[in-house]
Amino acid sequence: MSRCIAVWVHTSRNPALDAACQFIAELPGDVECLVVDESFEAIHQRAPDARLGTITNETLSTAEVVVVFGGDGTILRAAEKALECDIPVLGVNLGHVGFLAELEMAQIPELVKHVVTGDFVLESRLTVEVKLYPPQATEPVWSSIAVNEVSLEKAQRAKMIDVLVCIDDLPVSRWGCDGILVSTPTGSTAYAFSAGGPVMWPQLEAFQVVPLSAHALFARPMVLAPNSEVSLELDSLTPAVVCCDGFKLEEVPSGSRLVIRRFPHDLRVARLSEQPFTSRLVKKFALPIEGWRTRGDHAG
Repeated sequence: MSRCIAVWVHTSRNPALDAACQFIAELPGDVECLVVDESFEAIHQRAPDARLGTITNETLSTAEVVVVFGGDGTILRAAEKALECDIPVLGVNLGHVGFLAELEMAQIPELVKHVVTGDFVLESRLTVEVKLYPPQATEPVWSSIAVNEVSLEKAQRAKMIDVLVCIDDLPVSRWGCDGILVSTPTGSTAYAFSAGGPVMWPQLEAFQVVPLSAHALFARPMVLAPNSEVSLELDSLTPAVVCCDGFKLEEVPSGSRLVIRRFPHDLRVARLSEQPFTSRLVKKFALPIEGWRTRGDHAG
């Protein structure tokens, strides 16, 4: 019986295509590779003997794992599709800071071995969904899911937006601000970290609300229980947009309401071995753990 592996690649980067083709070429002949349409021809030229198919919602559901060649941005795009089909994602790092990626390009032979044997560890990551309700509406007109974060932000540089934040149907604060972030633990080292939010270990069952440049005495990040519901009501006339994971945008009319809650399915991230998040954090941010004194300074 043939097997199926999905391969998602950053199509505009030749190193990603080369690594993906090396991986595909080393797979056994009974394994079919599903690829996105825009990368099909380039991969076929580099690996003409490979069994290739294209990724659709129907074909992706038959894949054992989605192997992604690129940085965390590419992994996030693949993760949305994988999440809908409940398929694990395994990332090969080509970016600068890869918290979701598993290994580097030089480890392709090792990757092939683990994927073929199914020898990997799965981590579950909390994800969120957002729904957009126009004024007075009881049904959403737009919805999406996010692995990292949902952001409501101003669309005009010179003006702030006025947002009422409610948690579990109770008002918490009204902020004049550049925007509001609702971040998962996975996204706590991304946009939310840059906005002053705390680092959250990925196994944590929680998410956070982070105001962006709010004009208020109380404008601190808040960490919420995983079953909390966050409502963001846009009261200002200033145009605003909602964005999921940095690449899915939608206009938000004045008077609209965004409702964010935990998505019913977690993202499954595949890793070849147990990797403590603490070690990845120290490595990716080059955190100082030795102290400014060397051990020799203490001698004598």
